Amino acid sequence: MRVVQLWRYPVKSMQGERLVRATVTATGFEGDRRWGVRDRSTGKVLTAKRVPELLYGSATWVEDRPVVTLPGDHTNVAGWLGRDVTLVEATADGRGTYEIAEDPFDEASTILEWNGPKGSFHDSNRTQVHLLSTGSAGAWDLRRFRPNVVVNDAGELDLVGATLRVGTAVLSVVKGTARCVLTTRAQPGGIERDPDVLKTILRAGGDLGISCHVIQPGEIHVGDEVEVA
Repeated sequence: MRVVQLWRYPVKSMQGERLVRATVTATGFEGDRRWGVRDRSTGKVLTAKRVPELLYGSATWVEDRPVVTLPGDHTNVAGWLGRDVTLVEATADGRGTYEIAEDPFDEASTILEWNGPKGSFHDSNRTQVHLLSTGSAGAWDLRRFRPNVVVNDAGELDLVGATLRVGTAVLSVVKGTARCVLTTRAQPGGIERDPDVLKTILRAGGDLGISCHVIQPGEIHVGDEVEVA
């Protein structure tokens, strides 16, 4: 496998930025999911699982902070979303609290809550870097799955439990990446709402791509080989 794309998402659930080089820290890509949009009234960090509008904002990482671009003539996130929210940075001690509908195809179903990891606004305590192959994504637009590392070939689920060296970084493959309603959401650039994406993934077992922890920080470049250490 060889790295063909690298992605960073400075603000959770907003569009990210494509990179040619990524610095991997102890908690994942530098700047990745480092900030989120928090509802002041509930304390919850919003995601496109419940607030799909977030996917129409975008963010880049400039001098250790996110620079956010919003649709239309909006200049702040609260005015754009029409709710009392603020951008917050993940901390080493705090965890994001998120919400999702229990039934991914019924927004009115029971709402579940869970807490993410410390240090970033990833969804799972078992995820710091997402890796996805072009073969697994097939004809679907890769942006539906918000990967950090995109590789050619396929078969990454066979690497669960392995240790990978990618560039100078070393990653432990913790699990397959469980997919949710986010994969069905519409996004800018002609990505339409498509519930069949998730239905197809669920029929195949529910995982697409792999979730990794960082064993050794380092740098990853487009073109690097993925080696089983």
